[in-house]
Amino acid sequence: MSRWFGNRELSWLDFNERVLSLARETSVPLLERIKFCAIFAANLDEFFQVRVAALKGQVAGGVSSASADGLTPTRQLTEIARRVDHLTNQVETLLMHDLLPQLLQHGIQVLRWEELTSDERQHMNAYFERQLFPVLTPLAVDPTHPFPYISNFAISLGVMVRDPKTSEQRFARVKIPTFLKRFHKMSEGRYVLIEDVIAANIGDLFAGMKIEHVSAFRVTRNADLTLEDEDADDLLAAVEMELRRRRFGRAVRLEVDHHIDPSVLEMLLEELDLEHTDVSFCVAPLALSALWELHSLDLPQLKDTPWRSVTAGRLAAADGNDQSMFSVLRDRDLLVHHPY
Repeated sequence: MSRWFGNRELSWLDFNERVLSLARETSVPLLERIKFCAIFAANLDEFFQVRVAALKGQVAGGVSSASADGLTPTRQLTEIARRVDHLTNQVETLLMHDLLPQLLQHGIQVLRWEELTSDERQHMNAYFERQLFPVLTPLAVDPTHPFPYISNFAISLGVMVRDPKTSEQRFARVKIPTFLKRFHKMSEGRYVLIEDVIAANIGDLFAGMKIEHVSAFRVTRNADLTLEDEDADDLLAAVEMELRRRRFGRAVRLEVDHHIDPSVLEMLLEELDLEHTDVSFCVAPLALSALWELHSLDLPQLKDTPWRSVTAGRLAAADGNDQSMFSVLRDRDLLVHHPY
């Protein structure tokens, strides 16, 4: 019987692959292709915080029975991990080896720190001291300071520092403020990732300490909205309580720089109660949904022609005569078709 049913979660991944296919389509304008990469990434974030979180909840609750498609929750998670790994490799390859090189041909360059000129580094160091340093709060972990709470979708820098006097090694976390733009404009057409600027100047946050490792990571948490039957009597209160709980939902995914130190990775997995199968190693920048910032660039030649909305004839005529929409409908029915 299961052969007649498709799995809902895997079907959703098929849908998101269709979104990615639009990013591959060469007939689509370049910035629109980059936009579809951003949509793909945002969709995947939502998928993990809701659907994958729900499956993990089933596994934790001891559910081992198969759904109508014949897959148990554990089997679904295994297949999801395999498919997501394949899709994220595809979007990273497309972005790094196709879309960004094409963007360079149009005078827009996204640079990593090591690609900056000496003048640009000096300028960004000054920018760090003036604008970034005051808004950063490093949190060190030691016997008197427990591992900090990592909020959902926040990009953080994991830092290993060593005290040169005692040789004691510590882990610290620096959160990248969400109000900062990810792609910082240095000059016309030249952008740098804000986390690269902070990482390059991380020593200023740990005066007197030796910096041994810095890498970015990002956590996705459970945001599945689950209401118990007995909560139905006071639905508003139940929803408010569940929304408050979602802020502190269990971690379900960890995205890390591909060069992360193994000891830092192990610490994160332990503190977040995750497995190695929950980790995504990223070659491209984390949180590709930030590519919306590039799509917002004023380059109309690299975007779709703006669509001008059209009001149905009878409604337009009524609007011109100061008539309401309802007066038109009272006269006779009006069919308006909105293609999906």
